[in-house]
Amino acid sequence: MKSLNRVTILGHIVANPELRTTKNGKHVSTFALATNNEWYDNDGVVQKSTDYHRIVAWEGLAKLCGQYLKKGSPLLLEGRLTNRSYTGKDEMRHYITEVVAKNMHILEWGKEKKQLHSKELVSA
Repeated sequence: MKSLNRVTILGHIVANPELRTTKNGKHVSTFALATNNEWYDNDGVVQKSTDYHRIVAWEGLAKLCGQYLKKGSPLLLEGRLTNRSYTGKDEMRHYITEVVAKNMHILEWGKEKKQLHSKELVSA
């Protein structure tokens, strides 16, 4: 049986992306994307929370992230979930879930905030 690992997230960029080069010479960009949640509690009061998603982009898409993405920008992102582990400075094993980006649409409002514009960034 085939499987499917696809994620779509619409949120705001928390901080400017970090662009770096790995020891193997590959470009990688990492940043956080925030999504907001709202629901009503048992008393009918609106409750709010924010989730922060770690995003990783590779090679050409990583370069585009460094060039076009900035803190606060709304972003529609498509990618896949991945899990990894590492040993921290505390010598403890840490586990992390990340979204590996494949396609991104930078969303921007027009001057009068009446029209939404999109710029597509796609991995090679």
